[in-house]
Amino acid sequence: MITRRSVLKSAAAATVLSTGLPMINMGQYQAFADSPTKYSAKTMRAVERAIVIDMLGPLKINFAPEAYAGRMTDAEAEMFRTSGITAFHNSIGTGGPSAVEDTLSFIAAWQGYVGRNSHVFTLVNTAADIDRAKAERKVAVITGLQNSEHFRKKEDVKAFYQLGQRCSQLTYNAQNLLGSGSTERVDGGVTDFGVEIIQAMNEVGMLVDVSHCGDKTTLDAIEISPKPIAITHSNCRALLNHPRLKSDEAIQKLAAKGGVMGITAVRMFVRDKEPTTIEHFVDHIDHVVKLVGIEHVGIGSDADLNGYDDMPPDQLKMLRGSYKASYGFRDKIDIEGFDHPKKVFDLTEALFRRGYSEQNVLAVLGGNFRRLLGSTWL
Repeated sequence: MITRRSVLKSAAAATVLSTGLPMINMGQYQAFADSPTKYSAKTMRAVERAIVIDMLGPLKINFAPEAYAGRMTDAEAEMFRTSGITAFHNSIGTGGPSAVEDTLSFIAAWQGYVGRNSHVFTLVNTAADIDRAKAERKVAVITGLQNSEHFRKKEDVKAFYQLGQRCSQLTYNAQNLLGSGSTERVDGGVTDFGVEIIQAMNEVGMLVDVSHCGDKTTLDAIEISPKPIAITHSNCRALLNHPRLKSDEAIQKLAAKGGVMGITAVRMFVRDKEPTTIEHFVDHIDHVVKLVGIEHVGIGSDADLNGYDDMPPDQLKMLRGSYKASYGFRDKIDIEGFDHPKKVFDLTEALFRRGYSEQNVLAVLGGNFRRLLGSTWL
């Protein structure tokens, strides 16, 4: 039954989304027609105020050319517009003999997709472009790579920067010419060539990322880089012993240099038993906050808005088969409560339940990564 009270609740929620005006922190509102979930006015206001940055958020986890070849549907456009996310770090891993060609194809394909859908997206050149996207109610797209095998010489860093790349992970899970990945048996650290690439990245203003790097390579990169670097998407090994996660030592040294760590929602990186929910995701945020402070943690979901478990079955099977057994895939890859297009609102609710202030929630949602990008990009 439609009542005056229900109409007023819906109108109040719509006011927060459209204007950002202050609201009383009472009541729950069904703010989205496509979602039955109700969110508090406090959460709606926080997301409206926040610059939300997902520092590993592919626009689509879909390997078919049709995924990027045309214009998005109205439903897809609305999904991005109402996600609450200001900026996505659109990044994949390339490597092997065709790393250069594959990287060029990735950049061309997805920047083309952004251009064909400029009514929703805007490309990021500097950190100020993220602010502009927020003001214009568009979605900012940061172009990055989860490997650096396409850098065959130090001059390549500037060349790819000029094509739009703004972040590069030194290694994926395996050894390359720069250093060792997290699933290699032996980690020899950053190589001499890796030192040259880190220096070149600092010179042009490209963010160094060590999310998939092995322990020694991670620590070396933090020490070598004169600017702060990022762990865009990983979790805390103190809570879960997995080779892809980061030690307290790495997190502490990252923070001491001014870096930021993005917490990922990939199931086997969050908890090794069921259930695995958004509350366990927040446990990793809590750990970083208690270890090094609120200023050094953010979000790096490592998934698109719909998550891995909604991928086409054949693609999901191929993806699972491309990793070593040490990754420890379970039946699901996504976690409960953070596996849908409105996940940022659920995370905000969870952070408030933990007692985080609005100021600290804004820092976690994207303020910390915005500060880092502003200090490392030219």
